[in-house]
Amino acid sequence: MSDQPDRQTKKPFLYVVVCASGIAGDVGILITAAQKANWDVGVVATPQALGFIDTEAVETQTGYPIRSAWRSPGDPRPLPPADAIAVAPATFNTINKWAAGISDTLALGILCEAYGFGIPIAVMPYLNSAQAAHPAYSQSLDRLREMGVLIGSYEPHKPKAGGGADQYRWEETLELLAPKRSAPA
Repeated sequence: MSDQPDRQTKKPFLYVVVCASGIAGDVGILITAAQKANWDVGVVATPQALGFIDTEAVETQTGYPIRSAWRSPGDPRPLPPADAIAVAPATFNTINKWAAGISDTLALGILCEAYGFGIPIAVMPYLNSAQAAHPAYSQSLDRLREMGVLIGSYEPHKPKAGGGADQYRWEETLELLAPKRSAPA
């Protein structure tokens, strides 16, 4: 590829996949941490997540448009290829669909394809304990681990409490990806 030598002089590119949850509006915390760690960042949001984030602020912070829908054939790619992906916050729905190979949104399509490309992925779940008790959730986490996905340590919060934001460590996705970033390709 002719742009390959040029890319080597640029920062690695991190996709941040954002799912619809009450804490999604704080994604700027992860973007800031990633930029401080020398990543260029682009955000891919599930369609429902768009209602939870400040699109203008995120686009200003990253310098890229938020992706949430497929582009038309022939349209330019608005983001460079991902060197790694951080999924935060990752909801019950996204985790289960992703593990099952369901690709009904751009975000899920990117996550499902990333496995085939060997792109390192770290995921930081955000869900309540009633959702986490469902057998599909633990099975999905097992499948994602088998795929090499790095899973964060978030402990599900109490149902109907809307809690957990104070315990959510956005930066943990970067910590999980750090060894992958320094490993030889």
